[in-house]
Amino acid sequence: MFDLDLLQSFVSVVDAGGFTRAGERVNRTQSTVSQQIRRLEDGLGRPLFHRDRRRIALTEAGETLLGYARRLLALAGEARQALVGQPAPAVVRLGIPEDFAVTALTGVIASFAAARPDIRLEVRCDLSVALRDGLTRGLYDLVLAKREPGQGPAFGAWPERLVWAAGAGHAPAGGGDPLPLVTFLSGCLYRERAIRALEAAGRRWRIAYESPNLAGVQAAVAGGLGIALLEAGTVGPGLQALGPAQGLPPIPPTELALMRRPDAPEGAIDLCGTISDFCSRKATENRIDAR
Repeated sequence: MFDLDLLQSFVSVVDAGGFTRAGERVNRTQSTVSQQIRRLEDGLGRPLFHRDRRRIALTEAGETLLGYARRLLALAGEARQALVGQPAPAVVRLGIPEDFAVTALTGVIASFAAARPDIRLEVRCDLSVALRDGLTRGLYDLVLAKREPGQGPAFGAWPERLVWAAGAGHAPAGGGDPLPLVTFLSGCLYRERAIRALEAAGRRWRIAYESPNLAGVQAAVAGGLGIALLEAGTVGPGLQALGPAQGLPPIPPTELALMRRPDAPEGAIDLCGTISDFCSRKATENRIDAR
């Protein structure tokens, strides 16, 4: 027999991407969650996770158990609802890119959550490549992510204007020296776009600074460590936009897409509409600013 408490911790580790964050979700310490996963693995006689210092990943047995665990927990919730007479809140798991108007978007999401107590939101910021992969693997119900234009179906999609950015007073020097780049981590769409464009233009480059988040990239660029390819709306104070006048190649637009799992709970559809309205307003503001 499966212990539902152990299954809940197992699903939380998968959804949170680690034991520490999972503990925060289920109000337990990291060591307690680790012990629960060990108990579950001992009972099954096989490991559920590949573990290393940088990340965890499901084994084949873990992938098999995940779908059953979600169904067992959902069925237990339905039984509790039928007996107690109170509807359990629908859980909607949302993934958003860290570098897209995150402060304003978080405010919109918080307002939605306050207006819909029947929905329990679980939100995570990450690189778009990880968000899209998580949607495919069933880790999210709804994802807002950057991608190449027209790359599959979406609830809504909006073009992104990309520009080269440097610190104020730190325009790149010419000559034969490699151009120092400030980038997000490997797998980022902007990073790949920047490298491809420079190589196509015959411009030498080197990675001078890498950061997993927008704040780190902006700080490095503002400090003069290099230039970065950013969405135009994130070129804030202390930064300047560059282009062909500085010998840099133009970059075609990328796309911000809102994608939803076909079997996502009903509340995800309502949240889609809220986020879509917000993205449409931002896209309109960006077109006005570009003029």
